[in-house]
Amino acid sequence: MENKYQKQIEELMKNLDSWFEDPKKLEDGKMTSNLFPYNKLFEPIQINKLKIKNRIVMGPMGNVSMADETGKPNEKMIQYFLERAKGGVGLITSGMTPVYWKDDPSYEDLNSTGIFPRLDSHRSSYAGWRELVEGCHAYGSRFFIQLAPGMGRVGNPECLTKKKKFPISSSFNPNWYIPQIPCRPLTDRECRRIINHTGQIASDSKELGIDGVYLHGHSGYLIEQMTDPAYNRRKLGRFSNWQTFGLNTVNEIRKRCGKFYPIHYRIDLSLVLHETYGDRMKSVKVLKKFSNGRTADMTLDYMKNLVEAGVDAFDVDLGGYDNWWMPHPPNGMPPGVYIELADMVKRYFKENNIKSNIGLSIPIIAVGKLGYPDLAERALREDKCDMVMLARPLLADPFWPNKVYSGRISEIIPCIGDHEGCLGQLAIGGHPHCAVNPRTAFEHKYNNDMSPTPTPKKIAVIGAGPAGVIFACTAAKRGHDVTIYDKNKKAGGMIIPGSKPKIKFELQNYVDYLNNELKRTKKSFKLTTQFNTLVTEEILNKENFEAIVLCTGTKPLKPPIDGVTLPSVILGVDFLNNPTLVENDKEIVIIGGSDVGCEIAHMLSFEMNKKVTIIEMTPYFMKKTCTSNRHYMIYNLHKNGVKLMNCSTVKRINKNSVEVSQNISKTVPDPYITWTPILPDNIENPFKKKIKANNEIITINTDKVILCTGSQPKDDLYYKCTRNRIASEIHNIGDSFSCGRVLEAVKAAYALGNSI
Repeated sequence: MENKYQKQIEELMKNLDSWFEDPKKLEDGKMTSNLFPYNKLFEPIQINKLKIKNRIVMGPMGNVSMADETGKPNEKMIQYFLERAKGGVGLITSGMTPVYWKDDPSYEDLNSTGIFPRLDSHRSSYAGWRELVEGCHAYGSRFFIQLAPGMGRVGNPECLTKKKKFPISSSFNPNWYIPQIPCRPLTDRECRRIINHTGQIASDSKELGIDGVYLHGHSGYLIEQMTDPAYNRRKLGRFSNWQTFGLNTVNEIRKRCGKFYPIHYRIDLSLVLHETYGDRMKSVKVLKKFSNGRTADMTLDYMKNLVEAGVDAFDVDLGGYDNWWMPHPPNGMPPGVYIELADMVKRYFKENNIKSNIGLSIPIIAVGKLGYPDLAERALREDKCDMVMLARPLLADPFWPNKVYSGRISEIIPCIGDHEGCLGQLAIGGHPHCAVNPRTAFEHKYNNDMSPTPTPKKIAVIGAGPAGVIFACTAAKRGHDVTIYDKNKKAGGMIIPGSKPKIKFELQNYVDYLNNELKRTKKSFKLTTQFNTLVTEEILNKENFEAIVLCTGTKPLKPPIDGVTLPSVILGVDFLNNPTLVENDKEIVIIGGSDVGCEIAHMLSFEMNKKVTIIEMTPYFMKKTCTSNRHYMIYNLHKNGVKLMNCSTVKRINKNSVEVSQNISKTVPDPYITWTPILPDNIENPFKKKIKANNEIITINTDKVILCTGSQPKDDLYYKCTRNRIASEIHNIGDSFSCGRVLEAVKAAYALGNSI
């Protein structure tokens, strides 16, 4: 095969690490309204015989822990989807729903319950789905259920450690979480049973009034494992042909549901493992197995056959779990990252006159960071796609469609791409919600929020970071008289320096949103802003506030290292506020491998062409960061030559060098691994090797040292106010309570704003 389309993907991949050098690309990531009115976004479209009111699709975000023990959607899940329907989206897709609980042992917990919504368990679960779908229909939205026959090698490996059942896959593939655990191949008989179960659940979905089914065929889940020769290395049997499982599944759905029931298929054009890892595909044991992956040209041929079998629509992306940031693009990836893939598929289908079973063109849905109205509209106007899929943007603001339709772009709460409220929750026992929208997945809890207060108070808010702004606006809208103070000239707090690296463009959108929200609230409610003001006890005493809310942020920690007070040593925040501090330096050492340290290293390396070394005491860089964001960052730091030194301690800082004690034992984890995740601390890996000590002192030459060694709550004023009883009600929220993330700050601010 010529691999004409794979070569186009190779070109796209080459530009992903330096896309921000293009000013136009950066402009695409702004919340502008230049193309209003957005006529293409709000044109109707047809999938099979189903008419959808606009071109906006809510993408799937796993609805884990949003159903009861039988899998019945609970009030949390129902209200979560209804909020998006109220917000005006045309087509809603559910998160992953298991086809049949017993087909994949990684789905269920010890007591045969689990974290996913289900349709296969008890007929009592039907009522929850009926309520959900009817609710969406009441607001004019259509609803597709995403079906996943299994997780396979990317499922929870605790099925072996706790239940003595091996995870499954298409062939003997390593488990993604614990590669030492092998996945046993499914038998042909088991494959046929899974296909039959998929047909049954599709038929059940149709009977319940669900508008269509959505097959989870991308990102390395079980369908992908059966339909990509990277994973399916079977030599014998019916399913040794890598296309058969997918085609038979679609045939079974068509047989059970008839000609006119919509089938939507999610697919990646290529795993792009070779394009991601290059020569490491030959040297890394885990990756070697996957060297014979499906190319884009093979995928397009497969898609043509899927259409003949009965598929009505596709959305397309790249990558899988072994390069997890590709199908789950984090904040550092470009706006509209996969628009060109949709365009490629549209051109292929047009050139080959590929039509659906009822003679229609196949809608191709663009995915990947499309929450910027002008960019989404332009992709449709230029006929690069037929619909746009928004997942995280609709978590951040479920009313994105209605606001875009009416041109209220500055009111949209922008996604900041941190993955901490959505994907990041799945590994630590949470359910999807959102860092910047405290209502997301808590709509059932906040069903009476923003109600007018019966006892208006005079309230001071100190600090205009996310916590301060969200609290101030919430309290003011409820009828309180609020004054917000900040020492800076505008709102944003630590988000302002945090938005300085070009790849953090989404944080700049959020800074703009916070300031716009203050201006809007001031126009209609009792809210006063006092910027460029350093608040003291005397100021607060003088104003006689009835309540004071402290959101005073953090102060950086300086480790007790010899030489830390030298002029060549600066704080990370000082660098972000003034990057010219290092403009004449060539070599930089960063102490601290947290998010901040790594993002500064990325900025220094990519934007300023500096030689960078990061020193981290623990075995892992960015340990608590969502895998997608963590692996993206580490992969790009490695690609650009940034040296990562883990299990290393700075002993002394000299004028032009740093003395480091580095553990050089072979048991120290490779800091550049991005094909396997770090397990949460509460999940034991029985195969994990103990790290042995073998330290040596090395000297690293450097022109500057940047400290990114953490911070502590700046809570002095809070304790002064409480000690001296400055007001009858005093609260401390945000980073000044606990150094955390936007997620915790915003949730606390909204909860307090609604209860004070």
